[in-house]
Amino acid sequence: MNETSARRRTRSGGGAARRAERSAVSFETAKYIERNIPNFEVLSEEALEIIETNAETILEEIGVNFVNNPGALQLWRDAGADIRGERVHIPRGLARALCKTAPSSFTQHARNPDRNVEIGGKSLVLAPVYGPPFVHDVKGGRRYATMEDFRNFVKLGYMSKWLHHSGGTVCEPTDVAVNKRHLDMLHAHMTLSDKPFMGSVTEPSRAQDSVDMCGILFGNDFVQNNTVMTSLVNINSPMTFDDVMMGALEVYAKNNQACIVSPFIVGGAMAPVSVAGTLTQVLAEVLAGVAYSQLVRKGAPVIMGAFVTSIDMNSGAPTFGTPEASHITYGAGQLARRLNLPFRSSGSFCGSKLPDAQAAYETANSLNMGLLSGVNFMLHACGWLEGGLVASFEKFVMDADQLGALHKFAAGIAIDENAQAMDAIREVGPGGHYLGCAHTQANFKSAFWRSDLFDYKPFETWAEEGSRDTMALASARVTKLLSEYQPPAMDPAVNEALAVYVAEKKAGMPDALG
Repeated sequence: MNETSARRRTRSGGGAARRAERSAVSFETAKYIERNIPNFEVLSEEALEIIETNAETILEEIGVNFVNNPGALQLWRDAGADIRGERVHIPRGLARALCKTAPSSFTQHARNPDRNVEIGGKSLVLAPVYGPPFVHDVKGGRRYATMEDFRNFVKLGYMSKWLHHSGGTVCEPTDVAVNKRHLDMLHAHMTLSDKPFMGSVTEPSRAQDSVDMCGILFGNDFVQNNTVMTSLVNINSPMTFDDVMMGALEVYAKNNQACIVSPFIVGGAMAPVSVAGTLTQVLAEVLAGVAYSQLVRKGAPVIMGAFVTSIDMNSGAPTFGTPEASHITYGAGQLARRLNLPFRSSGSFCGSKLPDAQAAYETANSLNMGLLSGVNFMLHACGWLEGGLVASFEKFVMDADQLGALHKFAAGIAIDENAQAMDAIREVGPGGHYLGCAHTQANFKSAFWRSDLFDYKPFETWAEEGSRDTMALASARVTKLLSEYQPPAMDPAVNEALAVYVAEKKAGMPDALG
């Protein structure tokens, strides 16, 4: 029995579900990227060996902290680590040996099997911005995010052709209590989209809620035997693993769900100012975090993460799209491949307050860096503004449009008979043109990537239509997409069960700020 049929047997069916499926409108989503281009590598073999050796020295001699987590300390003690208070000293080679049981790639299942993604190898999965407390659009300006904003971002992500993943906390809905908002966010991902999504990590019980809700959506047996969530577990760099993040990781690992173990690096603040020093610390932190996931459950899916930015030494603000960040990301990709782990990094990073030229330059640098460094899971692929404080509706659709260019570039250069175009060259000959030749007529629809957003019209036509800049075009596209949105098909019984779970959970606890 294959995975799809096994999954279908765990969920209720019937005529209502089939009628909902027939009446729903499905939006096209491109398959996750499979690179046909080489990765760009900046570190020599000697440099890689130096960094790996120094990372092992950090783990053995300096150690890493696992705070407020006696259970974690005991797991490390049983594995052979030297525990001094809350400091874990890991003997040389132990963490790397433990990491070997983590899978080199895994499938994250969506409720629509056609939208499943493969994370690892040569694949690249694109997911939207994560975590901003503010949102911005041309109509309302910068403001605190609401649940309505969150739902609209999920809808835009569902309708975005080049986005493979619904993401997680696309923005923080500040009009819902902190201890309850994860329920509403998960419910939105599960019902307003049929793409894969992320779970909650802000408290271990919320991670368990995520697993329980997936049990309703997919069936409990399916969840235990397959990965249906990917979740972001940040390390408190430098070299500190707190009980909240590790508690969430423990829940997910025990339930066979994937975690991104990701150092949070701001060069000069949470890591050294040098590229080699930062890469050494990143590797040490990843080795310890991934190894711990394998102590919790051998074979649990995990992704090596590297969130990387530098700091403006005058203002203290983070900077994006810089050469140093590129060096670190390229190097981290090489280290991830040597560990045989999937790699998460990069995104539509920028420090600009608006989707302007600064945002465009920094974002283009960051997206291309991610593609060429071998990233397998790219969080923040669209919508990021103001150093991650803001999720922008206009930038979301601008970035989502540009992700199509990554797909085209990653496909590489065809060299088959059609691509060689010798018949066309013979047909046209010296002094002719190719506009009307048979080869052009047969290939013009797919020959060139074309933006669905940018204006390519003559000046006169552009002026007659209001001289709209890209931000105005993006605003109009947001309005159009949201007006055309229709939810994907869903079994009514599952939909009702999810709604009941959320309502009962929220009713069963008072509002809290943490």
